[in-house]
Amino acid sequence: MKMTFYGHFVAGEDQESIRPLIRHNRAFGVGCILDYGVEEDLSTEEAKHQEMESCTSEAERKGSGTSKREKQNQAHQAFGDHRDGVISARTYSYANEAKCDSHMETFLHCIEALGAASDDGFVAIKLTALGRPQFLLQFSDVLTKWRRFFYQMAAEQGNTGLAAMDKKLKVAALQESVAKMGIASRKEIKNWFTAETLGVSGTLDLLDWSSLIDRRTELSKHLVVPNMQTGQLEPLLLGFTEKEEQQMMRLLQRMGVLAKKATEVGVRLMVDAEQTYFQPAISRLTLEMQRKFNVQKPLIFNTYQCYLRDAYDNVTVDMELARREGWCFGAKLVRGAYMAQERARAKEFGYEDPINPTYEATNVMYHRCLNYVLEELKHNAKAEVMVASHNEDTVQFTLRRMEELGLHPADRQVYFGQLLGMCDQISFPLGQAGFPAYKYVPFGPVMEVLPYLSRRALENSSVMKGAQRERQLLWKELRRRLSKGSLFYRPA
Repeated sequence: MKMTFYGHFVAGEDQESIRPLIRHNRAFGVGCILDYGVEEDLSTEEAKHQEMESCTSEAERKGSGTSKREKQNQAHQAFGDHRDGVISARTYSYANEAKCDSHMETFLHCIEALGAASDDGFVAIKLTALGRPQFLLQFSDVLTKWRRFFYQMAAEQGNTGLAAMDKKLKVAALQESVAKMGIASRKEIKNWFTAETLGVSGTLDLLDWSSLIDRRTELSKHLVVPNMQTGQLEPLLLGFTEKEEQQMMRLLQRMGVLAKKATEVGVRLMVDAEQTYFQPAISRLTLEMQRKFNVQKPLIFNTYQCYLRDAYDNVTVDMELARREGWCFGAKLVRGAYMAQERARAKEFGYEDPINPTYEATNVMYHRCLNYVLEELKHNAKAEVMVASHNEDTVQFTLRRMEELGLHPADRQVYFGQLLGMCDQISFPLGQAGFPAYKYVPFGPVMEVLPYLSRRALENSSVMKGAQRERQLLWKELRRRLSKGSLFYRPA
C-alpha cells in the first residue's frame, strides 16, 4: 500500500515522515494544507447507531422535541452513516467527549508539526470531530428557521427575487406583523428595534435580523417562529439539559484551544464544510472564531460549498459582516463533497433539494461567488481566498480576473488548492510561476487511513481523467524535446 495507493495520496504516517514531502513541494513553490486522514473503521450499523445516539437530545428521547425540528435537521436512521455516497471527504462519528478531546490533541499535533516544518501552511479541521453533533443540528435548526422567518417577512413586504443582502424590512411594517402574530406586545416589540441597535434607516437587513439572536435581552423569551404546517407559534430553541450545555461549551472551548495554538505557531486553520444539516451551525461558530482571531490577518478560513443554491447569499452575507465589524475575511471556495447523499436525503424526507440542479449551474455559482470575493480583494488588502478546485477552467478564470483587477500573486491574497496526488499539472506550474499554490495533504498510519482511502478509490474516474490529462501534457513535452534533437533539451 505504501508503494501504491497510499503512497500516491498520503504524505506519510506521522509528523516526521511527512517532512520530506513538505520540503520537496515547498522547493517547487507549493505549500501544505495538512489533514490527519484517520477514520474510524465502523460497520454501517455501528455508524448508524452512533449517529442516532449522538444526534438525539434528551427532550427528543422523551418524545417532546422531534416534531418541532425541521425535517433536514432531524436525525434519520436511514442516513445515519455519513460516509455513504461521500468519496472525497473524511467523516467523524461521535463516541464520547474523551474521543473529542483526543481529536483535539491530534489537531494540536498537526498544528505544531506544520508550524515547525513550514511558515505559511494551513491545517484542516472538522467541527464534527470536536463535539456532540446534536448541538450542531439544534443550532442549525435555529439559524435556518430564523433566516426563513426573515424571508417570509421580506416576501410579505414585496422583497422577492432579491439577493439576501438586498432584502430590507421596513421596521414599522415588521412590528405590525409580529404584533398581529401574537409574539409580543407592541410596546415590547418597539424596544427591540431602536436607533441604538439598528441605526436610523428605518429598515432591517439580514445581518441586523441575525444579530437579534445574539442579544441577551428580554427578546430571548420571544424567540418563536410560526410553524407553517400547523399555524402555531413554536419556540425557536429547545432547552438543553445541564449535560448538553456542558457538551456545547466543551465544543466551543476546543475550538478556542486550536485557534490559540495556531496563532502562537503561525499556522492558519481551515474549517471544512460538512452536510447542510450541520453547516449553518458550523459556519456561525467559524464566524465567531474569525471575529476573535482574524484581527490583523485571516487566521481562520471558512469553507463555502458552491454546489448549494444559497452559496452566493452565504458568501455575501458573511463578507458584509466582516466589513461592518472590521475583521479580516478568509474563505475557501469548493464545489462540494456530499451531493449524492444530500439529494437522496432531501428526496426521501420531503424537503427542498439544497443542491444546484446541474453541474453547469454549480460552475456558474462558483464563478459568481469567486468573482464577488475577488472584487472585494481589490479594495481590501486584508481579505483572502483559497480557490480549491481541480477544474482548469476555474483556475484560468481566476488568473484572468486577477490580472483584470490588478491582484498580484506576490500579494498572497489568492491561493490555489488541490488534493495531493491529483492535478499536479495545475499545482506545480502555479507554484513555480509565483502563485500561492497548496496541496491538501492527508497523513496517518496505513491501517487507520485505509477506511478513508477505500472511499477515495471510488473516485477512480476523476483520478483517471486527471491522469490522462497529465499523460497528454507529458507526451506533448516529450515530442517538443525530441523535435529539438535531444530528449534532454532545455530552452535557452
